[in-house]
Amino acid sequence: MQIDEKYFQESQMQANSVEDILTAGESKLWTGKPDKRAHVAAAIFKALPITILWLIFDVGFITGVSIGMSRGAIPLAILGFIVPFFAIHLAPVWIWIAGIVKASAGIKNIEYVFTDKRIIIRSGIIGIDFKFIYYNEIESVNVKVNLTDKIFRVGDIYVNAKSSAAVLYDLHNPYELASKLQKIVQDIATDINYPNALRPDYNPGYNTKYTDNPFEL
Repeated sequence: MQIDEKYFQESQMQANSVEDILTAGESKLWTGKPDKRAHVAAAIFKALPITILWLIFDVGFITGVSIGMSRGAIPLAILGFIVPFFAIHLAPVWIWIAGIVKASAGIKNIEYVFTDKRIIIRSGIIGIDFKFIYYNEIESVNVKVNLTDKIFRVGDIYVNAKSSAAVLYDLHNPYELASKLQKIVQDIATDINYPNALRPDYNPGYNTKYTDNPFEL
């Protein structure tokens, strides 16, 4: 097998924007990003009650040990066990903090794009990742709105496909977006399954370009 050394030098490894990975003739129908405040707030409120209870327990225990040491009731040698124990025991708190940092740092790289061929999801913190879901593979589109979403007037769109799934987080007008996405999926599914003998002259087959754009209505 021959290795293409130019792959690591040319634009394939420099694809940072959605425009870099669009195929020939592919056009964008809609593009959007999560609401920043809602996205960070969701990370803060996720598992917050459990984190607070965990932190209260550990802080109370550490405070008690510290008081005992200051009074000489507990030997200082126990620090060799207490410090690494609580560094590990506080793992839920570290995970919660890491989730907030990840949400805050990664929001700038998140982008959702509906093209005339597929859904493109751009994300990443250190590097840029792309995920693709083709309309003809989509099986369902659902909207979920939790308490945090309701406060910020956003919602999450869940897309389930045959071989993958994705969530488009914290979008404004989620019901309207989901409805228009469902229209694209239905239009393309109808086009694929439409009997060839009954196709009108202007629509000879699925290989024709999807020209409708529900987002322009």
